[in-house]
Amino acid sequence: MKSYLKLTSFELSRFFKLYLVLIAITIISQIIGVIVYSNSYLNEMNKVIYEEQMPKAEFLEVYGRSSLFDLTQTLWFLGPIALCVVALIFYVFFIWYRDWFGKNTFIYRLLMLPTARINVFFAKATSIFLMVLGLIALQIVLLFIENMIYQWMVPNEFRTDMAVSQVIQNFRYLNIIIPTTITKLILSYGVGFMAVFIIFTGILLERSYRWKGIFLGIGYCAIAAAVFVLPIIIQELLQKNYLYLVELIIIEVILGLFVAACSIWLSSFLLKHRITV
Repeated sequence: MKSYLKLTSFELSRFFKLYLVLIAITIISQIIGVIVYSNSYLNEMNKVIYEEQMPKAEFLEVYGRSSLFDLTQTLWFLGPIALCVVALIFYVFFIWYRDWFGKNTFIYRLLMLPTARINVFFAKATSIFLMVLGLIALQIVLLFIENMIYQWMVPNEFRTDMAVSQVIQNFRYLNIIIPTTITKLILSYGVGFMAVFIIFTGILLERSYRWKGIFLGIGYCAIAAAVFVLPIIIQELLQKNYLYLVELIIIEVILGLFVAACSIWLSSFLLKHRITV
């Protein structure tokens, strides 16, 4: 356990500088975004009401009230989120290939440590999971700060106040990355963790069998994903809902655990028997 925690801390420290850059970009972009969006709305309001002499009631009828939800549709808000998602997806691959192709083939030094090799696998997966949770926590805090700035800048009569929870519920993509119920939280991040395990196993297959491993890795990822979504595919093909939603969720959870367990077992086998130091 101690070795696993040390490896996890080590993996986090290796990505820390880039992680801080992602955090800084997200904070700066979204704070600037709420200021720019609010000023843009206020400038439009002042132009129409005071220069074109449109009554306030008519302005609200034509242009509508602004809301924090409108801000979440801008590039200022979505851009840094997309950047963080792309960066973390890239890092899922980079976290392994850096060790193989970096200076002095660092992976062999990791595998020679006096601990079970599967701990290296778990440490890398855990570091990614913790970084995801950190960015999610940052986004929640930023939403509260942005809401306060927005309400401070835009007069009450020209805005529709929304709680942060309402913004998250109304915005599909935010609702995925910031689940509002325990069930959604378990499903969303359970699927995410499973996907990381599948990709890690695909990478280890490629590293174990080289050129042949490319096809084995891709094939494994495709088969694992197909097994997980099979019940959904069957219902869609038959165009009949044979299962209640609760039953479908239970089956998906079982299949997800099965796929994750298979990925861990196969990765452990590859690390012990196929990747030699």
